[in-house]
Amino acid sequence: MDVSIIFKLAAIGIIITIVCQILKKSDRDDIATVVSIVGLVIALTVAVTMIGDLFNVLKDIFGVY
Repeated sequence: MDVSIIFKLAAIGIIITIVCQILKKSDRDDIATVVSIVGLVIALTVAVTMIGDLFNVLKDIFGVY
């Protein structure tokens, strides 16, 4: 695990925020909601993958199968 994952999550958040603001200013609130949900799903997928890797490392360290 390194710091680049944090930067990727921050970049996803910034991009989704900008896109949502642009869509809300152009009266596309429904599409902005969908974009924010998709961004949340992408960020959660990255986080769940990291947590899975963490559990695998802990399993290897403590010898639990």
